[in-house]
Amino acid sequence: MSSPQGIEVPDALIASYTKNGGEAERLWIARLPELAAEMLERWELERDGGIGCGEASLVVPVRRTDGARAALRLQMPREETTAALIGLRAWNGDGIVRLLDHDPESSAMLLERLDGSRSLASVEDDDVAMSVLAGLMARLHSVPPPAGLRGLGDVARDMLAAVPAAVAALPDPEDQRRLRYWASAVTELVGEPGDRMLHWDLHYCNVLAAEREPWLAIDPEPLVGDPGFDLWPALDTGWEKLHAAGSPLQVVRRRFDLLTEALGLDRRRAAGWTMARLLQNTLWDVQDGRTAIDPSQTAVAEALARR
Repeated sequence: MSSPQGIEVPDALIASYTKNGGEAERLWIARLPELAAEMLERWELERDGGIGCGEASLVVPVRRTDGARAALRLQMPREETTAALIGLRAWNGDGIVRLLDHDPESSAMLLERLDGSRSLASVEDDDVAMSVLAGLMARLHSVPPPAGLRGLGDVARDMLAAVPAAVAALPDPEDQRRLRYWASAVTELVGEPGDRMLHWDLHYCNVLAAEREPWLAIDPEPLVGDPGFDLWPALDTGWEKLHAAGSPLQVVRRRFDLLTEALGLDRRRAAGWTMARLLQNTLWDVQDGRTAIDPSQTAVAEALARR
């Protein structure tokens, strides 16, 4: 799928929008080449490299009229896209990719160009990489959240409402017990959901090398809540590699200790909010038709059992 300007939409992105999407998603992906061409013209951008994509966005490397390198990011307007724009404006490049311009109608973003070929996952020493991530997370949490972002309290209450049906969908009694236990942890915490601006998806692959700073975060899904709810992606990052090395529980515990110390978090609350993420992930899996808790979720829970 391409435009007269040669904007090729990767097959993986087309599949992501058409496999499980509806008519709106199919129409948006069909118009994407035209939209990209429109934004290139409007912002007077020149293409400067191969097109990339994530699960939900098209990224076009570009140069501005002054020669500065940037990246045009296009994603279907949704609640999370709006939240990302709100968060990026508020963070203003502090520990995260800088938003240079945006189009409210289409949710198109013009972003600072980072090095997409080098993420924090390339750092071999896990303690060093996790320390970098913790430093970025602390900076992101320090910025007061603006109006317009969803709160963790609402998210948590929605999760708890979905638990009975999810338990019924899990045939293994042990999985049922785990889900109820995680739900009980959320029930204890839901009355104090927190007031920090969270990234919600900060892991090694969402931290890229940059020119302005050595490392910057990307792809936020901003939410207002307790910092403990932000830990799970970092604990789980690179799970396949950890599992293959045969020491995942030890690494998860060490990461948890490093993060909670660096962020000054109460360890019991942080463990509880991490269980909330395990609950959330399992609820999503059940919605997708799975009938068992993913082993990685169980392993993280085991690693934090005495934390």
